[in-house]
Amino acid sequence: MNILHMKYAVEVADTGSINKASESLLIAQPNLSRSIKELEADLGITIFERTRKGMSLTHEGSEFIGYARRILEQISDVEKMYRDGTVQKQKFSVCTPRATYISDAFVRFSKHIGKDAAEIFYKETNSSFAIKNVVSSDYKLGIVRYASNYDKYFKSLFDEKGLHYEVVAEFSYVLIMGKECPLASKEEIHFSDLSGYIEIAHADPYVPSLSQSLVMHEELAEYINRRIFVFERGSQFELLAENPETFMWVSPITDTTIKRFGLVQRRCPDNTKAYRDVLIYRSDYKLTDLDKQFITELCNAKRKYL
Repeated sequence: MNILHMKYAVEVADTGSINKASESLLIAQPNLSRSIKELEADLGITIFERTRKGMSLTHEGSEFIGYARRILEQISDVEKMYRDGTVQKQKFSVCTPRATYISDAFVRFSKHIGKDAAEIFYKETNSSFAIKNVVSSDYKLGIVRYASNYDKYFKSLFDEKGLHYEVVAEFSYVLIMGKECPLASKEEIHFSDLSGYIEIAHADPYVPSLSQSLVMHEELAEYINRRIFVFERGSQFELLAENPETFMWVSPITDTTIKRFGLVQRRCPDNTKAYRDVLIYRSDYKLTDLDKQFITELCNAKRKYL
């Protein structure tokens, strides 16, 4: 198998087009097409489906591109280390749900990075992108959040993608709102108390094999007719702190966040739905010392806040 052909295939996968890939790689389109066909013949698989819209990965092709990315990344690291004399950097990357106990763990983990060169990536996103980023090797660790009743769908996908997985935490959502919100005066809040308020919700729920509309319907209560959808935590806390008509369902949040934004956290006895945060990484990936340190801090934060 030609390593150069492997590089070509990754570029085609990234651009979704032979034309765009040939421009990026500075090689003629016929030569690129021939190289891809030779690679497919060597492997005995079809990597790309050729459609009117461009080049899309087959199931086998998606698996191959994941392996190819890792191989090319390792080759690049070796070249930098031995040819260029570059100091090997510590590397850490994780995709997580938008959860304050996880960000608290990350902050504490950051204090263990030390003085050596390091590249650290922390991305908050939904479960779909966390899985994709880990499978493609863009990120080494992922934390996937889902309702416990969807467990079979996610475990089936993890097995299919060759991912190791373990439950980090199990919990029920709590309610948060600003101190000026009338709900804050109640020690116990019921579903019926929420109907006149604006719910802040994340806009991108995901469950494999189920349509987003079905998941949205199951996750969002029908008795709420006003919602603001957000994609990151900063805006949600500002909204909750400044608009007394808003509330949000979240995993239990840290004392620091409650004080910083002037929030109130309340439990709802009507809400018995359980959620899970599950750590994932590729089955062929060996955890580094930094990975293990982060997982330790994650478990500490889980015990403290959940």
